[in-house]
Amino acid sequence: MALTSQANPADLLRSDLVAWNSSRTVHDSGSVSLADTDLTGTNLAGANLAGVDLTGADLSGADLTDATLSGANLTSAEFVGADLARADLTGAVAHDANFTGAFLTRADLRDADLTMAYLTSTFLGHANLAAADLSGAYMTGAYLGDADLTGAILIGTYLGKANLTGANITAAVLDGADLTDVTMPDGTVAD
Repeated sequence: MALTSQANPADLLRSDLVAWNSSRTVHDSGSVSLADTDLTGTNLAGANLAGVDLTGADLSGADLTDATLSGANLTSAEFVGADLARADLTGAVAHDANFTGAFLTRADLRDADLTMAYLTSTFLGHANLAAADLSGAYMTGAYLGDADLTGAILIGTYLGKANLTGANITAAVLDGADLTDVTMPDGTVAD
């Protein structure tokens, strides 16, 4: 059954992840909306959520390891404490999304729109943030060790006490970024 004709796609996602992923690959599901859906603590490891509208959805504490969220609309979504290790968020729109305390180690966030997002105390070790837009994002205390921030836009980003040890910030735009007590890629601490 195509997801667009499913009475409640969230029920299928919660109850049968294999069927969900099969429907997403086999059928032309078009635009699936899970906007404002409560998926708190749901096991979505390996879920195919590419292009899905998750505007305002609550995925706090959810397991999204190895999930595909490329091109998804994550505007104002909640990912507090969620596990997104190795997740694919390339090109996702996560404006004003809340990733506080989330685990995004080795996640792929290339070209993602994370403007005004909350990434406070978020673990982004080895994450790929190349060309991501983090303008105005709140990244206080975030861990970005060995992350790739090549060409990332961090205009007006709050990075206070973040750890960038070993990160690649080549061509990153840091205009107006708050670098108070940030551990820079070379291990020095900014004033």
